[in-house]
Amino acid sequence: MPTPYSYSTTYILDKAHFDECYTQSVVPDPTLKPYYKAIGLSMIGIALVFADISLYLAYFFVGLGVIEALNVKYHKAWWLMRQMMSKAASNEVTLTIDEQGIHTQSMSVTSQILWTDIYRIKETEKGFLITHKAGTSYVSLRSLDEAAAAYIKTKI
Repeated sequence: MPTPYSYSTTYILDKAHFDECYTQSVVPDPTLKPYYKAIGLSMIGIALVFADISLYLAYFFVGLGVIEALNVKYHKAWWLMRQMMSKAASNEVTLTIDEQGIHTQSMSVTSQILWTDIYRIKETEKGFLITHKAGTSYVSLRSLDEAAAAYIKTKI
């Protein structure tokens, strides 16, 4: 009788890990579509300048448009900063892959993704994007050995 598969490793949630997670999971949109909200808020503000309404409200909408444009432009830097300020940053994570699924445990979070709850596993150049009931998770190849990566590929 074959022994059940089990792999366990630990890694640190550092800036390099968060950067890899972002670059492998977020698809940049080269069009102007992400800026539509910023453009709309700015246009409302400009229209209110010419209306018979308080200039404070007009400048407020223009300011919101500028902030939204900066949010779109610097989305990665903003996301990385938020992750590095979280209580999970610089903590050790234990990753376990077995017959039941993928388990992660850290000082603040314990998570389990069952193989039966996974809808899709997409292989990227540096890891796996795992779509499941609760959302999408990323597993880096840096934290896996060849056997663990091959085992995940069999689940695709």
